[in-house]
Amino acid sequence: MSQPAHCSHSFQANLKLFAACILIFAAVLSTSAHAYDPPPGILLAQEFEAGDAYDPFADYSEFEATEEEEADINFFRNGRFFTVGFMGGYQMFTETLGDLYDPAFDFGLYLSYFFDLRFAMQLQFTTGDHSLGFISPSGTRVNGNVSITTLGILLKYYINTQNVTKGIADLNPFVFGGFNQVYRTATVDGEDAFSKEGAMGFEFGSGIELPMMRYQMYLGLQASYTLVTFKDENSEISLATDPNTGIFPTGDILKFNAVLGINF
Repeated sequence: MSQPAHCSHSFQANLKLFAACILIFAAVLSTSAHAYDPPPGILLAQEFEAGDAYDPFADYSEFEATEEEEADINFFRNGRFFTVGFMGGYQMFTETLGDLYDPAFDFGLYLSYFFDLRFAMQLQFTTGDHSLGFISPSGTRVNGNVSITTLGILLKYYINTQNVTKGIADLNPFVFGGFNQVYRTATVDGEDAFSKEGAMGFEFGSGIELPMMRYQMYLGLQASYTLVTFKDENSEISLATDPNTGIFPTGDILKFNAVLGINF
């Protein structure tokens, strides 16, 4: 009978020892876990599950920004901010003004500001003197001089030539359009009086540019047409010796200019 009692006592002792070991092990794990608790509001990387991590660039599209970024880099590397230039060429008139005023040389200055590689705004000043001459139906000859001065603000757009042949791409074509204030001063030989008037005009045209000196300068050609209406366009020209000449000074301005610009 003594043998079974001894075995029962030994089994109970081993059970108590095993339970004590489990309690010690649990306490050690609890202490370790509290030692690595992160501050409030901060989560360890191991605690994120797949798809739960916060991505600060979640609303950022690499493809959307690439095109704008490349355009900005290209503009700052290869673009120009300002262009100061000189223009000169041939100015003529259409309709009746073409019969009254002889074609002549005109010249001027301009300043261009570039918004990007394609768009620019241009301020320009041009002037030119033309000979005035006609014969009235009664045979009266009239001679004199007409000075045309314009102040204009234009918008220019440079056409993308990346997909054309290299020879054409180097020409750098552009189109432009804007408003001019046109001043006309006329004098007549043998008369002390002269006339001076201004009118608003709309100018549009196109041209090409050839870069020089590693794009620091360029030489270009352009043609433009200016729609302008002076106040006497619908009034008949009247002379002291011939009040009814039947001549109405209608017409617009046509220009062909060479341009030389310096880029900044």
